[in-house]
Amino acid sequence: MAAQQKRSWKLQEFVAHGSNVSCLSLGPTSGRVMVTGGEDRKVNMWAVGKPNVILTLSGHTSPVEYVQFNSGEDLVIAGSQSGTLKIWDLEAAKIVRTLTGHKSSIRGIDFHPYGEFVASGSLDTNVKLWDVRRKGCIVTLKGHTDGINFVRFSPDGRWIISASDDNTVKLWDLTSGKLLHDFKQHTAAVNCVEFHPKEFLLATASNDRTVKFWDLETFQLVSTIDPETSGIRCVAFHPDGHSLFSGAQDSMRVYGWEPVRCYDSFSLGWGKVADIAVSSNQLIGASYHQTNVSVWVVDLEHLENLIAKYNDETADVGNNVMEGAPGEQKPAKVVPSTKTPPRKAFSTERPQTTSSKPRPKAEQPAVPEEPSSKEEEKNDNKNLAAPDDIFSAKKKLDRTPPRQKHEPFQPPLEDPLSHGHSKQVPVVKPSAVVPDPVKPSKPTSVNENPQHQQMIPSERDKPAGLQLSDFLPSRAPAVNDPSQNNGNFDQHKFLPKNPAMSEKDAISALSKSHDSIATIMTARLKNLSVVARHWGDGEIKTAVQVSVDMNDQAILVDLLNVLCLKQTLWNLDVCSLLLPHLKDLISSKYESYVQAGAMAIKLILRNFAPVIKSNMAAPPVSVGVDLVREERYNKCHKCYSHLQSVREALSSKTNISGKMGSLFREMSLAFSSLD
Repeated sequence: MAAQQKRSWKLQEFVAHGSNVSCLSLGPTSGRVMVTGGEDRKVNMWAVGKPNVILTLSGHTSPVEYVQFNSGEDLVIAGSQSGTLKIWDLEAAKIVRTLTGHKSSIRGIDFHPYGEFVASGSLDTNVKLWDVRRKGCIVTLKGHTDGINFVRFSPDGRWIISASDDNTVKLWDLTSGKLLHDFKQHTAAVNCVEFHPKEFLLATASNDRTVKFWDLETFQLVSTIDPETSGIRCVAFHPDGHSLFSGAQDSMRVYGWEPVRCYDSFSLGWGKVADIAVSSNQLIGASYHQTNVSVWVVDLEHLENLIAKYNDETADVGNNVMEGAPGEQKPAKVVPSTKTPPRKAFSTERPQTTSSKPRPKAEQPAVPEEPSSKEEEKNDNKNLAAPDDIFSAKKKLDRTPPRQKHEPFQPPLEDPLSHGHSKQVPVVKPSAVVPDPVKPSKPTSVNENPQHQQMIPSERDKPAGLQLSDFLPSRAPAVNDPSQNNGNFDQHKFLPKNPAMSEKDAISALSKSHDSIATIMTARLKNLSVVARHWGDGEIKTAVQVSVDMNDQAILVDLLNVLCLKQTLWNLDVCSLLLPHLKDLISSKYESYVQAGAMAIKLILRNFAPVIKSNMAAPPVSVGVDLVREERYNKCHKCYSHLQSVREALSSKTNISGKMGSLFREMSLAFSSLD
């Protein structure tokens, strides 16, 4: 019987700093990079799974207390014990901004979803919003009575949430700079808060050993988990939004919230976990103790099936409780899952702005409360980049971790005889820059894969009687290795039977496929030039009509990608022309076509659903003649019919799992604006 695959394991443990580590953060997008800060006043960047430091960033004059990546993982911000914030450009490996104004240690930082702003929370009880381009504090939010532990922007960038040692969580509106709501039901310090990626839902984690879920439309408490054995240190929603992960002392649990339930739990040895992230269907957790950092992996491969099975069983038990005959022995009462009305979703599309328009009053930079000294300004200006260059695209350097899709981490090969024995932690002295982490130095073990370098025990760690080959998978003999050839192995069976293709034949074969692709692209370019001619003349409706008449989905997708960036060009005429074809796009086998169609449908619902709904509710009266109103009603009726047709097509796709299923469910929720 095959051994059961491990569900969680320690990936690595290494020395991260020359003195005690004080903070760490995982890359929010990939989960494959990590940044640490220490009492040695340095910030070190690491590739998860590898022991060598990628980059060491210096500049702080006091211990680093908090570090954070931006969403693109090309900027890092670090807050120090003195209250100073510094932002590094990882591609150029230099400081691009220094922000001063806090009067005490920084305990929470977050980048705005659009990048130009930063929020910070400090032990001085204040939350500050910074304009990074202009190096100024826009507003200081006051209201907490104790130090702040955590700050986070909402997914649409309009709110800031702050958690404090005063047992409260405060929600701030950035437009007005005022407090929206105060969540006060925790009985101990609040350590972490997270917004749901798609719904108006908030999770707050506290030292009172509970996680509470809040509805952000009504600000009411949705549910509370049963107290765990220790305070909750960090939480994270699954990217699909169906569950929440909570990290506590040596444990991790998976929760649902309506009703509250625990889907799964893991007993881990990560101690006081500092940060968690989801990557490649795995949860990555990182913790630190003194100078060491540990990274753990939890396999989430069967999580969706487990949640679906749990929900089905709960519904079945609930039905049995309801339908039990009198006198029968009823099973233990389980609260059946209740279907709640869909919540409003965050809009994550960046608002349209132009340089010619004046900046809103709320975003005008103010003079920081504590401007830096002349000497500090002089030193910082040496490393400052121009304001417009901070967020511009840069050429990737070899030291920057690759941004490709990562393969899941593999569990280590177990040694049954040495199970339970502690392994010696390799001492790695951080260096300034390790060039080209993609090509690490050749490992001394037989296995050439660098991911397995730490997973194979060294000779001195093995008990007597075990060989290194016991931990390696068996390999077939190489075809070209004469030493492996024997009477039972005929290498000619593995060689190609036909002679090798000549260079001329190879070029000819490639040219055949190239000619067909070139023909397709030439025809597509010709069609686009026709659409562009009408577009350039300002005839947007004609350009849309021409692209629709071409009956080419590729042309339509190209046009939609432009129209969705120019929302002011949309009107009811454009909607009525495009809606019949959007239904075909969301049923396409190409993911890019589905995403373009979904983006257009959500834009139409967001901008035109109120108009369509109001006109359908009040049709034109028969008395008198109002041609404009009748024409508008006919357009709205046509759009409404097509939208209902799209809605029916979506109803059969919401049960699909994975990324596309999540997109279809999000679109289905958007149709509630028509009800």
